[in-house]
Amino acid sequence: MTIFKTTCMFFAILPPLAAAARADDLLIWSPAKLSDRSYKATMGFRLPAEWETSAGADVALASTKGGALLPDSGQAMLWGRIVKTSVTPAGQSQRGAKVSVDTLRGSGALTLSRSRSWILSDSLDMQSSRSISVQFDAVDTRQTSVTASQALKLIYPWTGTSLSAGTGISNAGGNAGGDFSTTVAVGQAILPNLNLDASVSNPFSPSEAGSVNLRYRLQW
Repeated sequence: MTIFKTTCMFFAILPPLAAAARADDLLIWSPAKLSDRSYKATMGFRLPAEWETSAGADVALASTKGGALLPDSGQAMLWGRIVKTSVTPAGQSQRGAKVSVDTLRGSGALTLSRSRSWILSDSLDMQSSRSISVQFDAVDTRQTSVTASQALKLIYPWTGTSLSAGTGISNAGGNAGGDFSTTVAVGQAILPNLNLDASVSNPFSPSEAGSVNLRYRLQW
C-alpha cells in the first residue's frame, strides 16, 4: 500500500514540472497510460556535457476494477546513464554505460555499449554495435550472469536494402557456458514508412527459426 501511495504522489506532484522540462530540456518527465487501469512514468534529469549524464526512475502500477493494487504489478526502477557521441563528416560513434536497479525485487544490471556508423564507399554504409551486460539478483542470491552481443550491418542507401549479421551469448556465468545464438537478416524499404524484414536465427542448426515482418511507421 505504501508503494501505491508513493506512486500516486509522484503522478500528482510531477506534472507541473513538465513546463520546466520544455524550457530547458533538463528534466525528464514521460507519463503513459498503458491500459484502463495501468500507468507508467519515467522521471529524472539530464546534464548536457561531453559525456551526457542522466538519471531517474521508472515507476509503474496496475489496479483491479475495485482499485486494489495488483500483486507484483508495481515497478520502481532506478537508473543512471552516461553517453558520449562523436560526429565526423565520415560517420558517427557512440559509447555509453547504464546501470539499473529494481528496488522492489533486488535485481539490477550494468550495461556497457558501443556503436559506430560510417560511410564505407560511395554506395555502401556500415554500422557496428557491441554490448555487454552483467545482471545480478541480491535477494534470490542467484548466480551473476553475463550477456554479450555484437552486430554488423551493411546498408545500400540508394535502394534501401540492408544486410546484417549478429551473434550473442546469454546466461553466461560461473560454470555455465551460456546460450550462444546467431542471426542473419535482410531488410528492404518499400515506401518511406514501410519496410520488409526477414531474418533467420541460428541457421544450419536444429533450433533454426525464421521470421518475416512488414513494418509501417506512423508519426504524428
